[in-house]
Amino acid sequence: MPSRVLPRHTWSSQSGRVCCKMRTLAVTSRQILVCPSSPLTCTLTKTTTMSDSCVAPHNTDDLLQLREASVFIVLVCATAGALFPVLARRSTRLHVPKSVFDFAKYFGSGVIIATAFIHLLSPGIDELSSPCLSPAWSEYPYALALCLLSIFSIFILELIAFRWGTAKLQSIGLRHDPHGHYTGSHAAHGPEGTQTPSNVPTDIEAAQEKQHPHGHNHDSEGGLHLGDSASAQIVGIAILEFGVLLHSFLIGLTLAVDDGFKILFVVIVFHQTFEGLGLGSRLAYITLPRPYHHIPVVAACVYGLSTPLGIAIGLGFRSSYNPGSATASIVSGVLDSLSAGILIYTGLVELLAHEFLFNKEMMNSSNGRLVYSIGTMLFGCGIMALLGKPKRMPVLANIVLATSRTGKRFASRIGGGLYCIGWTNYTST
Repeated sequence: MPSRVLPRHTWSSQSGRVCCKMRTLAVTSRQILVCPSSPLTCTLTKTTTMSDSCVAPHNTDDLLQLREASVFIVLVCATAGALFPVLARRSTRLHVPKSVFDFAKYFGSGVIIATAFIHLLSPGIDELSSPCLSPAWSEYPYALALCLLSIFSIFILELIAFRWGTAKLQSIGLRHDPHGHYTGSHAAHGPEGTQTPSNVPTDIEAAQEKQHPHGHNHDSEGGLHLGDSASAQIVGIAILEFGVLLHSFLIGLTLAVDDGFKILFVVIVFHQTFEGLGLGSRLAYITLPRPYHHIPVVAACVYGLSTPLGIAIGLGFRSSYNPGSATASIVSGVLDSLSAGILIYTGLVELLAHEFLFNKEMMNSSNGRLVYSIGTMLFGCGIMALLGKPKRMPVLANIVLATSRTGKRFASRIGGGLYCIGWTNYTST
């Protein structure tokens, strides 16, 4: 453990009074035992002085032009990643295969789950155990407790919203449908409930056939009522969006003042693009009434603005903001821990459980499609987990370059061999 400079209290007796003189002593623990030469009782002191990294603001004038350009670069990449699935699915000119959307959807699920654990919970633990904080912060795992609090808070919030949506359905004469009657995008908000025979249509099915196939209907006066599936999707997407926005703003704030800007900038560009792709694939599949069709587009644009906004604010306060200070560590650690709980709940419940366990289409699909979906999700999770180690990026880049060079040499040898075989056959004929 590196030594830190702590004040040493040297006590002496002068004219019947006890005087204290300050000296500095390099120690490696938080407590030092001071035993003065005078016959006074030895004193155990915990007084510490903050190191320069905890109190001094960072000077981030280096690479200032690149830091300013990162606002627009991240804005374009993040917005494009989030908007592309939404616009491509709505476009009549772009005939994107369904397999592409499925890949983006399951890849994004893995990205979101890895983000929760690797990019939020782990930094939250580190920030709330920073040496710049008082020893009281290390006496209890506050980051894990806040994450747990966030998980149960989101669960209770969604439960209340779900019960409210069910009550609204009953008030307009529709029965609660536990499956939402749509597949492939967001499966049921619950396990198998009371089912009716396939030849007996339910009330909500009859309403859907008369009004709209996606779970909402219009009453006799023309008023709009959201069906259970649409309201459940809105709640789920809102929770996911809130957690992602908090995380994106914080990493933008960190990027603006971080010393290792170059590597972190590359990582965040990939990170925000992949995370935007995952969020956009969810927004693309949300089924909403026509007056609410703009919500996915707006949500994607807000996501694209979150990280550039954090970068801009960080650049504006770069002369006074220190990400290693006690206040910044507490605020960032608390928000990271809360955001981790939000994304953990969303990833495991809204994405994994509802996509695989409670989705009739997935349960009845072939083993090949199931393996493909799980493999795609694990691929996205692995890519985002690798991005959790920015210092490893140069090593990964060298591996990629070496692999590409080896592939080129192998391809050239194969091509040369095929050419020789073809030339031999040509001359022989």
